[in-house]
Amino acid sequence: GINCIEIMPATEFPGAYSWGYNPSNPFALESDYGGAEAFRELVKAAHQHGIAIILDVVYNHFGPGDLDLWQFDGWQENDGGGIYFYNDWRAETPWGHNRPDYGRPEVRRYIRDNALMWLEDYHCDGLRMDAIAFIRNVKGEEDPGADLPDGWTLMRWVNEEIRNSQPWKITIAEDLRGNPAITAPTERGGEGFSAQWSSSFIYPMHEALTAFADADRDMHAVSRAVCTAYNGNAFERVIYIESHDEVANGKSRLPEEIAPGNVDNYFAKKRMVLGASLVLTSPGIPMLFQGQEFLAPGSFNDTEPLEWAWAESHAGLTQLYRDLIALRRDLRGVTPGLRGQGCHVFHVNNDAKVIAFARWDGRPGDATIVIANFANVAHEGYTIGLPAEGEWNIRFNSDWDGYDTDFQNFPCFGTHTERGAYDGYPQHGRIALGPYAVVVLSR
Repeated sequence: GINCIEIMPATEFPGAYSWGYNPSNPFALESDYGGAEAFRELVKAAHQHGIAIILDVVYNHFGPGDLDLWQFDGWQENDGGGIYFYNDWRAETPWGHNRPDYGRPEVRRYIRDNALMWLEDYHCDGLRMDAIAFIRNVKGEEDPGADLPDGWTLMRWVNEEIRNSQPWKITIAEDLRGNPAITAPTERGGEGFSAQWSSSFIYPMHEALTAFADADRDMHAVSRAVCTAYNGNAFERVIYIESHDEVANGKSRLPEEIAPGNVDNYFAKKRMVLGASLVLTSPGIPMLFQGQEFLAPGSFNDTEPLEWAWAESHAGLTQLYRDLIALRRDLRGVTPGLRGQGCHVFHVNNDAKVIAFARWDGRPGDATIVIANFANVAHEGYTIGLPAEGEWNIRFNSDWDGYDTDFQNFPCFGTHTERGAYDGYPQHGRIALGPYAVVVLSR
């Protein structure tokens, strides 16, 4: 059910192996990836299968190696990059003294033309712009004293140019500062990105899933992560529990962090599935990292390919992702709430480590309900409020042993509401919950 692939930077870089975040020639396709024609064929093949392509681009710095633009005409100050780069304190980035001068007209056109090239010439469906906090601020922080106003207006201009020429394409910001102005419309002073990676989801969710003891899982933090929205629009955020940054550079994939060296461990599988279930049932644009769907172990690096045999040995978990995606897209016509903006966490039990939230795409009474149990304790009849009377049916139970033979297949059935106020609703129901399980219900 995946309908979009986000590709890490594919521009020319020094050497044969790299993540691509050290661009030496932003207009050239990396030769070790096959070059321009191979990339065009990839985009074409993806489109033939109904899959969009979003390309990661890097404009917060260039280089530092094999960079033809560096000291282009021989001039420089402070051993800086010369006419196309800042040559003072503004040059400093986490990747070297190599920030382009966003106030220089030639640089602004260079970056604008590069962004449009990927969309117009290579027919990409969108761009993900790397670490834009370092385009709008020298330190990548909300520090007015280090702001780069020219970087802010550059990103706004690029987004406006894309909207004017190809309004159906999207731009995604990696900013990770939770600033709603990143996705606010340009006419209201925002940067105009379609969406931004959500730090307010990944960090509290990761902490709750990796905590060793159930008592240390904060359900209030999880509940805030579920329903956060920028500018009142849930789909202005990209939500995830794994990304290239979160599973490398001294960190590991989520199941590896839960059970180092033993990702087939019961707790690693259950809590990974718990997190994935919330990614695919919470409002926002869900994102998976390659191999996550079949419990890839270890850390990510650019020299070791995925062990595709895991996709066969963990076929049940891959089916779980298929089922969740089908529910999220309402392909079976029974979970329309998962397509909507509406979200309300109406039940937070920090003692039992259970939350429940409603999603809706119309009237709240037509909601889809998601219940998540963050503890290794099963409940035979857990009471929650329900927003409408009648029969509520189980649409998904992550504890089903068809997904993994280690799962308990805890008996989980639908419920008929009973009168009596609970969780702010005039009626309630009782639901069976397996340990570390997510259950989805609808009428």
